[in-house]
Amino acid sequence: MTIPSQVTSYKKLQLYQKARLLVLKTYQITSLYPKSELYSLVPQMRRSAMSVLANIVEGYSKESAPEYARFLTISIGSITELEVYLDISLDLGYLSKDKLDKMNTIIIEVKRLLYGSRKRAREKISIK
Repeated sequence: MTIPSQVTSYKKLQLYQKARLLVLKTYQITSLYPKSELYSLVPQMRRSAMSVLANIVEGYSKESAPEYARFLTISIGSITELEVYLDISLDLGYLSKDKLDKMNTIIIEVKRLLYGSRKRAREKISIK
């Protein structure tokens, strides 16, 4: 069975690829957190990272510029939430400054792509 290209085309987006990397890196670093965070900070961080990726894909699948822009806005909120959790992780000693800097590099890339994609989606709305 062949899957239509529009079903998987989101996987070609640089935004999707970078957000997916963010999820994987979040899972990697949180796997090293103390067991005491297994039911508090760890799931919050993983959920916020997954939310970034899932909302990109869900918005893209709507095939509507206004909906895509709305879901990208949700992703922006989720990635900002993840930034806070990473800062707290540094404060608590769960994360080194070097690892935080590496995560922040990925976050900056994803945010740049999120804001750019949302701007283009909004421009499509105003053209109509």
